[in-house]
Amino acid sequence: MKFLFVRGEMKWNGVIGMLKVLHNARLEDGRLVNLHIKDDRIDAITELQKPSPISENGVDLNEWLVMPSMAEPHAHLDKALTAENVPNPAGDLSGAIEAWISATARGEITYEDTIYRAVEAMRLLVSRGVTAVRTHVNVALGSRALEAVREARKLVEGLIDVQIVALTINPMTGSEGTDNRKALELAIETGVDLVGGCPHLDPNPSVLIKDALDVAEDAGIGIDLHVDEMLDKSVLTLHDLAKQVMDRSFENSVTASHCVTLGMQSLKKQKEVSADVAKANIAVLPLPQTNLFLQGREIPTATPRALTAIKSLKDAGVLVAAGGDNVQDPFNLVGRSDPLETASLLVLAAHEMPESAYEMVSVNARKAMKLEKADLSSGSLADFIAIDAPSLRGAIADAPMSRKVFKSGVLISSSLQSTQISPEGL
Repeated sequence: MKFLFVRGEMKWNGVIGMLKVLHNARLEDGRLVNLHIKDDRIDAITELQKPSPISENGVDLNEWLVMPSMAEPHAHLDKALTAENVPNPAGDLSGAIEAWISATARGEITYEDTIYRAVEAMRLLVSRGVTAVRTHVNVALGSRALEAVREARKLVEGLIDVQIVALTINPMTGSEGTDNRKALELAIETGVDLVGGCPHLDPNPSVLIKDALDVAEDAGIGIDLHVDEMLDKSVLTLHDLAKQVMDRSFENSVTASHCVTLGMQSLKKQKEVSADVAKANIAVLPLPQTNLFLQGREIPTATPRALTAIKSLKDAGVLVAAGGDNVQDPFNLVGRSDPLETASLLVLAAHEMPESAYEMVSVNARKAMKLEKADLSSGSLADFIAIDAPSLRGAIADAPMSRKVFKSGVLISSSLQSTQISPEGL
């Protein structure tokens, strides 16, 4: 597999710049079509009865399946790809946090290394078919992580849209949180897209939520909080968040990531909370990969899956998308930076059907990120992926790496997977 990233213009098979016609694409419903691209839009989709000849300014997709591009609504680019150097022997959330703090204190997480890893993580995302990512970045006095991720964003400009969330350190409330509040203030001044935080880990979750909303409102940006990432069902800050958002008529975007304890509640409680989350217009992001890894180790029988109440949330009308969260770091030792892996886990662990699972990592993920629609319809942004798979279900099941990734109508990544099995090996 080979990556080809060319700044300024993208080149593939001799075609440079904007592609005008993509011939012989296969849609999810089985239809064979040509996609006509005008500027950065899908101008038209024409149905074919048989494969069409290739025009001078066209590219043959060879009947590969074409799907809306994927988005990664919850990443940690500052931590990505550190599993080898920052081990987590305990395997749980507290062990991961302690491992990261220790590695940072030892000076193992450098500015230059963070830039390199963040860029590499985004290269992997792009090659998989991701054209937008939202990353949480720890903000603390003296840390250059935010600066490093900003620099990484510049280096991948044109390949992937990057949103940055200021992930605050606990405690944020009381006198012990003074420095951490100052770090958030500085992060806002230098520029972030959203305010983050972990209210369930703070001594006063309700105050943290209020302060986060205050800061975001003053800055004119949204919030994306790590919410209830634990199995203790007595903790349910998601409901407090929904009530506070409604009480103050907060107008900017609100995202609640994880929301694990909602899945531990009774069905009646799930429905009650989900109704308020819907009224508050909060998007919810289950993150199956990392939560399956981190949670439940202390429960040896009937171990919970550590997923939020996806069905109750959807039934209430909540926008539910899904992300990969951590990738190959102490919070998740594995991960391919591939939303198809997230979709597969949604099918297996959350009982979603393939179509719904893919919607959660593509169209819904973009909605949660407040991005422009890119859904393979006429007039929509031409962000999509072509993959050598017979169906959407097959793409999720096999995750083949033969993929072509288009952003704004331009081919930005092309991968071709090949396998050779010799007769002697049979």
